[in-house]
Amino acid sequence: MKVTNIYCLLIIFLVCVTSSSLTQARSKSSTKVIAVHAETRTCFSRRSPCFLHRLTCPRQCPSSHPKDPKAKVCYIDCNSPICKAECRNRKPNCSGRGAACLDPRFIGGDGIVFYFHGKSKQHFSLVSDPNLQINAHFIGLRPSGRTRDYTWIQALGILFDSHALSLEATPAASWDEQVEHLKFSYDRQQLNVPKGYSSSWTSANENLKIERTESRNSVIVTIQEIAEISVTVVPVTKEDDRIHNYQIPPNDCFAHLEVQFRFFELSPKVEGVLGRTYQPDFKNPAKPGVAMPVVGGEDRYRTSSLLSADCKSCLFSPVVGLNQDLDSMKDLGILDCRGSTIIGQGIVCKN
Repeated sequence: MKVTNIYCLLIIFLVCVTSSSLTQARSKSSTKVIAVHAETRTCFSRRSPCFLHRLTCPRQCPSSHPKDPKAKVCYIDCNSPICKAECRNRKPNCSGRGAACLDPRFIGGDGIVFYFHGKSKQHFSLVSDPNLQINAHFIGLRPSGRTRDYTWIQALGILFDSHALSLEATPAASWDEQVEHLKFSYDRQQLNVPKGYSSSWTSANENLKIERTESRNSVIVTIQEIAEISVTVVPVTKEDDRIHNYQIPPNDCFAHLEVQFRFFELSPKVEGVLGRTYQPDFKNPAKPGVAMPVVGGEDRYRTSSLLSADCKSCLFSPVVGLNQDLDSMKDLGILDCRGSTIIGQGIVCKN
């Protein structure tokens, strides 16, 4: 009798163990293991301290072109001595260095926040260097009793090499995010950038690329080895209007640009409202501890048009910029000045 009871208990135990094992097996088989395949990025600029380094993207942002437009992307700063892939947003970070947002609030290359109001319907140089000129067209209004204009950046004009690019927030009575409010021109001809997230346009010589970071109204402009510019069109919201008492009229939402710049190779003497903050020995006149530290410079940085480089402190000169590039190429061994007619491709080297 005792033996029979022991056998019964043993059978029950085996049945329980088998049942538990089957349940665990089913649970494991129903759990999907998703493998994350991270991209490998490489810096191809010979001027970069990370030249030809193969860097693996982090697991948190394994792709430089994710399918989700709100996802962070894998980014490599090829000008940083720290050769490391990192995650970042593709839209302007208004709290980061090189940002120009709101009315307009800048964050300089030195990390200091300052405001430059300029004047409505005028143009000012944001950056001026021998090989790069970036101007901004300001829009604004002046309510009764105000001593200055409220202003926003409505358009950017960019000169590099012998080319000209402009980006413009088109006027709108009311804001509709399903409507394209961003207009482009290249070499003074209207430019159509394909619509849709991650769609892009590249110039014939491939030194300029415009890529959409949303289906519309948001792009990244990359000028090869010179600059990267994140741009988004936004309206003045009712909340901003209420807080700041802008007194925005009902027939204009004052669509404007939020911008963040990343520069790859500025000269030590770079000028402009924002550019000068990248000078190695620049002393920012913005007063620390002030709620809205305003800096001047309207007379120094005013240009006659969006695509002009005629301000008093402007440095842009395509010829000078080309000579600097050629000197860099010779120093790096990219340009052969030994008399070969094949490698020079029409460039004459003179000692």
